Amino acid sequence: MSDFKVVTYSDKNFQLWNQFVQNSKNGTFLCHRDFMEYHKDRFQDQSFLIFKNKKLVAVFPANIKNHIIYSHQGLTYGGLIVAKNSTFKTTLQAFKALLETLEEIGVEELIIKPTPRMYHVQPSDEVDYLLFKLKAQLLRRDLSLAIDTTQPIKVSSSNRKRGLKRAQKNEVFVKEEQDFEGFWNQILIPNLEEKHGVEPVHTLEEIRYLKSKFPKNIRQFNVYKDNSIIAGTTVFETEKVVHAQYISANHTKQEYGSLDFLFHHLIHEEYKSKPYFDFGVCSEKNGQQINSGLQAWKESFGASSISHDFYSVFTKNHHFLNDVLL
Repeated sequence: MSDFKVVTYSDKNFQLWNQFVQNSKNGTFLCHRDFMEYHKDRFQDQSFLIFKNKKLVAVFPANIKNHIIYSHQGLTYGGLIVAKNSTFKTTLQAFKALLETLEEIGVEELIIKPTPRMYHVQPSDEVDYLLFKLKAQLLRRDLSLAIDTTQPIKVSSSNRKRGLKRAQKNEVFVKEEQDFEGFWNQILIPNLEEKHGVEPVHTLEEIRYLKSKFPKNIRQFNVYKDNSIIAGTTVFETEKVVHAQYISANHTKQEYGSLDFLFHHLIHEEYKSKPYFDFGVCSEKNGQQINSGLQAWKESFGASSISHDFYSVFTKNHHFLNDVLL
């Protein structure tokens, strides 16, 4: 393993890191340092770059907490991000080098949440196989709902069709906005407070900042009736997936069919060329239960289940990778 060197991330690696992620098999803009660092005050960053003969071959977005390395807790997904031309052997050796380094610095456990397959630019299941060999323990499995737009989309609920007709009758319209204030202050924050007693993960200032850094990846679509906002969604757009990060509507959503109209527009018009439309999770309590109402609502648009796994790996188990290659 002498050809491999594992380096702790520092600001001097900013450009190198971002260029690598941009050209990787399985990284998205969420793994860009500008995205990772908008909440750096909440996490102690402990990310790594892995080199082979001085060439960067993998990065690992991470933070450290209570002597455990986490696949960054401020990101929805991440794991080992590898180059488009990375072979299985290189990925194996890079991951082994990472685990060896973690063991050497006294880290006993690694919590990893690999990027879901639908976000991969190219097939990239090498780490899934390596986790099997490492005897990784499945800690959590979240369930998301997504539409494969390359297949015929079957809207399973007559409610969706009726809602779309109501929206058309009431002449509601969708408009992309460059600012988030109307949606955040008039729709999203009041709804989350009233229904769940929580606030959005991102403050208005944070989402504005992220939009300024990723204007093509973060977009806001609002629904209006007589020029008054009645619903909206904030989407995170990657090369293959459009993810609805926030979805919310006011009390008129049934009367005007605002969300039915919004998602019909996004799925069948705005993003019809994207392979996947991701409605997000329907699981709760660390994946132990499913919000059946939320699941049924997302399924009614034609979405199907996608799992997202979280694993625990003991760093000392790196020796299990010694006999993988014959």
